Amino acid sequence: MEMELERRRFKKMFPRLSEEMETEDNRYKISSVRSDVSVAERASAKRFDNYLPDAVDYIRRCDSVKQAEEIVEYLERRREITGDYAQKLRKQLKAKGVRSFGPKKQDDYYSRAE
Repeated sequence: MEMELERRRFKKMFPRLSEEMETEDNRYKISSVRSDVSVAERASAKRFDNYLPDAVDYIRRCDSVKQAEEIVEYLERRREITGDYAQKLRKQLKAKGVRSFGPKKQDDYYSRAE
């Protein structure tokens, strides 16, 4: 009984949080627990093994629209992206700016444990 009262009180105080907790959308499976920090960091870093950054990954490292346009031009010239995709990227850059692709990725993005 007391547990139910606490649950109702929590729902009343934090309706959105309560809703999020009750849906399946925001659940993450924990596959392991590590007590040794160095082992945990190595395991976390392995998720980017053999990962090949795409155009958006490169754009997210840019500080300005001009830098991002240079990246798009370079990738298009090397045929790593199609002309159509390059145009879509340029259009989004012009209309919404470089941060519309996501927050800036720092130099150590792939080596940090997130």
